Amino acid sequence: MGSLLPFLAAGSESLPLWLAQNDEFSPALIIVLIILGLLLLGAFIFISKFIGLWFQAYMSNAQVSLLEIIGMYFRKVDAKIVVINKVALVQAGLTDVTTRALEAHFLAKGNVPAVTRAYIAADRADLSLKFSEACGIDLAGRNVFDAVATSVNPRVIDCPNPASGKSTVDAVAADGIQLKVKARVTVRANLKRLIGGATEETIIARVGEGIVSAIGSARSHKEVLENPDRISKAVLGRGLDAGTAFEILSIDIADVDVGENIGAKLQADQAEADMRVAQAAAEKRAAIARAAEQEMQALTQENRAKVVLAEAEIPKAIAQAFREGNLGLHDYYKLRNIQADTEMRSSISKGQEEST
Repeated sequence: MGSLLPFLAAGSESLPLWLAQNDEFSPALIIVLIILGLLLLGAFIFISKFIGLWFQAYMSNAQVSLLEIIGMYFRKVDAKIVVINKVALVQAGLTDVTTRALEAHFLAKGNVPAVTRAYIAADRADLSLKFSEACGIDLAGRNVFDAVATSVNPRVIDCPNPASGKSTVDAVAADGIQLKVKARVTVRANLKRLIGGATEETIIARVGEGIVSAIGSARSHKEVLENPDRISKAVLGRGLDAGTAFEILSIDIADVDVGENIGAKLQADQAEADMRVAQAAAEKRAAIARAAEQEMQALTQENRAKVVLAEAEIPKAIAQAFREGNLGLHDYYKLRNIQADTEMRSSISKGQEEST
């Protein structure tokens, strides 16, 4: 084996010469040579997988070495994604983004192609966006490329959102007339407030609230119909985009329709409610009167019973007077005549009342 080293140092072309001079050599040496050949072949096959990416980066002046690409393989990083996006950044003239930054964003489960596209688009549109900010927006769950696109090309939002099941914002003017309004809000993404800023749903809710407030402050629905832009001016002047991820550029009233006369309907409902209250009070008084009448009738029957009882005591008193000698027979007949005369007069008076 020691005699083989000078020939190997002299070059691979000297190996046949060494074999010609050594007709016999040990099997162990053959095994070692086979192992070395397999190792060299495996290393060549392994490295050949990355040579294409390295050559692409080299020709694009992306400054990604072969060792870095191999290191990405062991760090479980998709080297193809990193190299392709690094090449795109360099070709766009953005050389401030390092390969390590792309790897870090990939390992953080970020969308490297979307961030790269957004960063290039922001640079082309002359928007103030750092690569770290773009990575933060992406990791926060926002579509960073869509945000940049919205900054360049403003988006129109319908208010209310048709997906909510409502087609109009309903509000009532001071004269009680209901108005149904459709609005369109033009917004532009604010990249500085995109992280932590409220979403489109907040914009829609605030604009709807502003429309209701603006119509409610109008003295008549005719004022709104004559000048619909008073709604948009009043709503736009309230700074509804504060704390959101958007900047409101304009609020346009697309349609205004007259609805029901809510004021008249409320008055009719109130009148009906008052009538029901009055009927309930009248029925209560009638029930009280009927109860009082029944009480009086019961009291009359009670008094009549007392009179009957008192009349029943008269014969007993007369008998007692006879026994004690306080009443004579002549006095008794005189009392009976007076009683008969009273009854006759009562019957005559009743007959005259019936005839009249």
